[in-house]
Amino acid sequence: MVMENSKGDAEKVETQLFWGMIMMKLLTGKERNEKEWKKLFVTAGFTQYKISEVLGFRSLIEDSGEYSHKNSGECSENINDVSPLKCAFAIFDADFFNDTKIAEIKNGAIELNIPISRANRKLVASTNGGLHNPSYLVFNPDWGSEQVQSKSKRFRYPSLSGIQRPESEEDIAYMTVLELGELIKTKQITSEELTRIFLHRLKRYNHVLEAVITYTDELAYEQAKEADEMLARGIYLSPSWDSLWVEGYNCRTPSSLGVQQLSKIKFLTSKLRSTRRLKSAGAVLVAKLVTGSLAYDDIWFGGRTRNPWNIEEYSTGSSSGPAASTSAGMVPFAIGSETSGSITYPAARCAVTALRPTFGAVGRTGVMSISESLDKLGPFCRSAVDCAIILDAILGKDPDDLSSRDISLDDPFSVDITNLTVGYLDDAEMEDMLAHFDEWQRSGEDDSYEAQEQWPVELRRARMIPAVDYVQAQRARGKLVREIRESFSVDAFIGNATDWEKVCMGNLVGMPVLVVPTGFTKISDPPPHGTRRRTTITTGIYAPPNHDHIALALAMAYQSVTTHHRQRPPINDLGRNDLMVDSISARPDQRCSETIPCL
Repeated sequence: MVMENSKGDAEKVETQLFWGMIMMKLLTGKERNEKEWKKLFVTAGFTQYKISEVLGFRSLIEDSGEYSHKNSGECSENINDVSPLKCAFAIFDADFFNDTKIAEIKNGAIELNIPISRANRKLVASTNGGLHNPSYLVFNPDWGSEQVQSKSKRFRYPSLSGIQRPESEEDIAYMTVLELGELIKTKQITSEELTRIFLHRLKRYNHVLEAVITYTDELAYEQAKEADEMLARGIYLSPSWDSLWVEGYNCRTPSSLGVQQLSKIKFLTSKLRSTRRLKSAGAVLVAKLVTGSLAYDDIWFGGRTRNPWNIEEYSTGSSSGPAASTSAGMVPFAIGSETSGSITYPAARCAVTALRPTFGAVGRTGVMSISESLDKLGPFCRSAVDCAIILDAILGKDPDDLSSRDISLDDPFSVDITNLTVGYLDDAEMEDMLAHFDEWQRSGEDDSYEAQEQWPVELRRARMIPAVDYVQAQRARGKLVREIRESFSVDAFIGNATDWEKVCMGNLVGMPVLVVPTGFTKISDPPPHGTRRRTTITTGIYAPPNHDHIALALAMAYQSVTTHHRQRPPINDLGRNDLMVDSISARPDQRCSETIPCL
């Protein structure tokens, strides 16, 4: 409880919110003097309160212009007949009330619920997306009473020797983070050289893949120069030193929301927490990539991202840019995000090794929030080894993200997989997001969204879920977590990474999954003269929460004896039949149906 001696704007806001429900009586219009107010608060169990703050809360509501007793009266007259309301109650599966109770609910909503809700929206929901004003209902994926230890030490990466610089830039582009780090450490290549190589590839292939929103040339060369100067002084930070990477728009900052009136959206000002951690590890930011509009699929305001392994199909999403760019050798790794499938689907489509970590393992400050209890950040890489290296760099508590935690993962490079039991599966929440995009919908900006059948429809439906049923859904989620925990009798299991039931289950429980390429097949209905385009085959390695190291260790073992993750998509050597149709474009003057060559 905030007492009379509270200080600061934050505490004032907290006071207003805390006492909002108590101040319902204010909204009836009945005048009360100070003595009556004190009596009311004493009756409610409170002995100290500033009357000025109470009246300030009322002023907040009345000054908003969204509520007045006059407007309330007009609304009351319009719905004085309860018969139309019965149909509305049926939509909420609440048609068990009689006419008298419906009338009481209607009057209470007009006098109390609506004004309070509007005041709360004005306080916390004026900006779309982001983790500002986070919910204090925080999901914890831990299983049982086992205490998760704080992260205390870094992973012990394998040492490489005898790594030589390839002659071609193409070969350099497909080297792993560990290999590139060794080239940097042994001074066979400079940071500025690597920056030039990858910026060139980003610009060369982006007109085909439509995976990049912003090139950060100036910043990249500045960071690369700083890295070279530090190395000249004998300072070597980590194996991810000067790994060219991308983040930001692919991690759902508002610039990637996809809606075309970007000027009307308030941009997040805080930088991504993982950005700062990667920079401190010596990485260089070369670009900001695409995420599907409002983190849904691969359609965005500048086009639609394609799959490098088959340019006639799309990458899926929403982390479409990171998957396509990593697959095409445009960057060594990228940071993507997932609420439900946004890492696993594009990674599987584009044959990239990618990790969706345990919920809360990586801080999300600076990320556009879709669902606070589901959103996660994870790396897209060339290999499981690289995923381990990048996870080690970005892992840890984010003070501005209430869901993040310091967890102690065992070193995946030290796991003895012969002691593990692995299972095999033979394969045959929107309300939270609405809270973050309430203003976007109320203002009608959702009408300009590129894919109307996607988020706009789902968010409209989300308004029909009452708070009671939302709580029941959270209770059902808790039951699911308990059932999965009790039935998880192995150290990990192998299963389809894109099976929708497993995607939903894994995200709701908060467990990690590593997507691993396992092969390629011919595309269906290939052209008569042949093609090098392929359909990718992948699998998922699932582990319990806080056991990401198990999935990483198993994937590293598999990739040590296979080469599927080393294969390169045919973007440089396509057949004469490999053409693509420009079916979607951000600008009307570029929209056409003619077939154009891919390069």
